[in-house]
Amino acid sequence: MASNDGFLTDEQRELLKKAAESVEILSSSPKSPKSLVSDHHIKVATGGGKAPTVGFAVRHVRRSHSGKLVRVKKDGAGGKGTWGKLLDTDGDSHLDRNDPNYDSDEEPYQLVGCTISDPLDEYKKAVVSLIEEYFSTGDVDVAASDLRELGSNEYHPYFVKRLVSMAMDRHDKEKEMASVLLSALYADVVSSAEISQGFLMLLEAADDLALDILDAVDILALFIARAVVDDILPPAFLNRAAKILPESSKGLQVLQTAEKSYLSAPHHAELVEKKWGGSTHITVEEVKKKITDLLREYVESGDTAEACRCIRELGVSFFHHEVVKRALVLAMEIQSGEPLVLKLLKEAAEEGLISSSQMVKGFGRMAESLDDLSLDIPSAKALFQSLVPKAISEGWLDSSFLKSSGEAGEPSDEDGEKVKHFKEEAVTIIHEYFLSDDIPELIRSLEDLAAPQFNPIFLKKLITLAMDRKNREKEMASVLLSALHTEIFSTDDIVNGFVMLLESAEDTALDILDASNELALFLARAVIDDVLAPLNLEEIGSRLVPNCTGAETVHMARSLIAARHAGERILRCWGGGTGWAVEDAKDKIAKLLEEYESGGVVGEACQCIRDLGMPFFNHEVVKKALVMAMEKKNDSMLDLLQECFGEGLITINQMTKGFTRIRDGMEDLALDIPNAEEKFGYYVEQGKNNGWLLPAFFTTGAEA
Repeated sequence: MASNDGFLTDEQRELLKKAAESVEILSSSPKSPKSLVSDHHIKVATGGGKAPTVGFAVRHVRRSHSGKLVRVKKDGAGGKGTWGKLLDTDGDSHLDRNDPNYDSDEEPYQLVGCTISDPLDEYKKAVVSLIEEYFSTGDVDVAASDLRELGSNEYHPYFVKRLVSMAMDRHDKEKEMASVLLSALYADVVSSAEISQGFLMLLEAADDLALDILDAVDILALFIARAVVDDILPPAFLNRAAKILPESSKGLQVLQTAEKSYLSAPHHAELVEKKWGGSTHITVEEVKKKITDLLREYVESGDTAEACRCIRELGVSFFHHEVVKRALVLAMEIQSGEPLVLKLLKEAAEEGLISSSQMVKGFGRMAESLDDLSLDIPSAKALFQSLVPKAISEGWLDSSFLKSSGEAGEPSDEDGEKVKHFKEEAVTIIHEYFLSDDIPELIRSLEDLAAPQFNPIFLKKLITLAMDRKNREKEMASVLLSALHTEIFSTDDIVNGFVMLLESAEDTALDILDASNELALFLARAVIDDVLAPLNLEEIGSRLVPNCTGAETVHMARSLIAARHAGERILRCWGGGTGWAVEDAKDKIAKLLEEYESGGVVGEACQCIRDLGMPFFNHEVVKKALVMAMEKKNDSMLDLLQECFGEGLITINQMTKGFTRIRDGMEDLALDIPNAEEKFGYYVEQGKNNGWLLPAFFTTGAEA
């Protein structure tokens, strides 16, 4: 019988069977190792060895095969290589949102896409809306509050840039509102550095702004000048910014314009502040109307405190001289209200509401307008002379007014009454001319006055009245000036008249907003029409105070003349409103002379000259006839001139001026006609023999 060595007993076989069954059960669990029983765990006797001691064939080992200790979790779920929790099941876990025990935190994370917003873009949109609302309502407090609520102080320079750039493309009202808002925000909401940075951004963008806004350079220069005047931008800003900007940039032009055209002018603060009307809601004309209304209401009610409050609310301290002037006029119109008017002016002066300089200026303007006012109020002069001593004695009018005004408007010489009479007649003559457009009649009326020494005064009146009217009257004034220059006025009369106009340019600008530009056009037109020579502009400029408004006007006129195609543009600046244009007249004169030279009849040529209807421009006929005679070597032109002179068609003044123009341009003429000087000498001799020329022509020629 075989030995029992190497064989298992029945009991051992039973134990082995149970162990094998346990291994199969364990291997079916996903969280259990595939084999928890290894050969070395169960000793099986083979080859006659002794059977092992009966005991557990499987041990629950808590060490991994790598020798690392596996820590078991305290909740009993075990760690790696353990069985896990009791209720762990196979398959993917699923969350049921309808389960009462559902916890949203157990949901897996999911990335959601969203748009990232730029804070500056949001600020820009909010700022545009804020500015639009401010332009609609004009409420500074609301605008300041809204800007403060926006926060983002680092973007305030952009707000400054946006506010000014939006205002630049709008009316004067919005420009004034923008300046007022910047002043209100200064220091309280927007710092000085932020305002400076905002204006620097505007200067850097000036080239782009100029593409959309034609006069961007001038408008931005005025904004900068206004900021300096309002003390929200330091004057040193101009120099600092100039060092940063490229030399060819529009921004540098802006700074130069601000410095030269606005900040360097005398009384620049007043000029800059009133450039856009001096108020955020009303124009100069509306301010004048409000002043008149409040004064009339005051005379009716007698409430001085209320009147002062209304004056203060106008917010035009630089325009208080208008209050003074209109108050004095009202005192003369309603003499029963004189005590009330004087009381108001006295109280306004004592409160500091109307400054001493504004008071003196108001009285000064009143003194200058006494002659015109006397037409409506005959006793105006006497009343004014009685008001001045009262004002000075009560201490609210500076006594220096007497010195500056020549004894309170009294004539400074014995010709005072003559001047007054001449002005009255001149105004009547000019008004009639504007209605009739009859130059010969005006010249006759002016000659009847027999006061050639007052010709400059007539010129001043003519242009001043025309400036306050439409383009038709401005064109008529320029045409009349050409006629007067050849018939009555000397060049000195014209020069003196323009000097008088330019000396009072600042006062004129108070009543006529665009006075400086209008005067520049009148000056330029006078040069184009040969009424003045370019050198006369230098003479006029030398007689004015440097850097004054008048001097700037002369500079502007020079710029207009120096521009390309200046002649054509200036001749049409007012539309050629009288029905003729100088260039057209020159063409017609050239054609009629060519027709006459080619075999025309003298009588027909004279009729054509007469049909032109421009007796003040016949010096052009003389000039062109003499030039054509030199070029064509056809002295028959002298026969035409003799016929015209004999008929009175061309006057001795026109004939002399035509010869003078040839003499003045002889150097240029000699380049085209070598023997021009010799020919001209012959023509002068003929003119002298025929009595065509004034004696002054030969005197002037000898001096030259």
